[in-house]
Amino acid sequence: MRRVMLVAVALLATACGAAQAPAAAPSTVVPTPVVVPPTVAVTTPDPQPAPPPPPVTVEGTPCDLTRGACVRLSSKETWLIDGGKVVFGPVPITSGRPGYETPTGTFPVLYQVKDEWSRPYNAPMPYTTYFTDYGIGFHEGGLDVASHGCVHLSPDAAVRYFEFLRKGDQVQVVG
Repeated sequence: MRRVMLVAVALLATACGAAQAPAAAPSTVVPTPVVVPPTVAVTTPDPQPAPPPPPVTVEGTPCDLTRGACVRLSSKETWLIDGGKVVFGPVPITSGRPGYETPTGTFPVLYQVKDEWSRPYNAPMPYTTYFTDYGIGFHEGGLDVASHGCVHLSPDAAVRYFEFLRKGDQVQVVG
C-alpha cells in the first residue's frame, strides 16, 4: 500500500506541474509614448455691468442734459437747465442763415467774452459764450435777422446766459 501511495503522490506532483518549466530569456520592452491632449482652459467671462439707463429728456425741452443750455433750431427757442430742470426759458433766438447753419450736437462751453467784437463781420457781440472752437456761441443779437452760425439772444437773455453758463457746461443744439 505504501507503494501505491508513493506512486500516487509522484503522479500527482507531475500532473500538477510541480516541475518548473525552463525560464524564458528576458525580452526588451520599449515603452510606447503616451500622447496627452492639450488642456483647454474653460473660463467663465466676468459679468458685465448693466447698460446705463436711457437719457431722460428734460421736461418741456428736446434735450437730455443735467446742466447747461438747450437749443431747438426748428422752433427758434432755447432754455437754461440746472439739475435736470428748466430754470430759464424758453426764450426766442435766431440762428444761422443758409450757408452758415448753426451746428447741431452737444458741445462744452469753452470760454466767454463780455465785450466781444466780430472781426470777420465787423460787428459787436456782447455777452458771448463760445461753445465751438470755430467761433460759434450765444450772444446778444437781433432776433429779426439770421446769424452767421451763432445763436442770437435778446439783451436780457444774453446777460442771463453769460452769467449762468460756466466753462464745461453742456450746450445741446437740436434741429
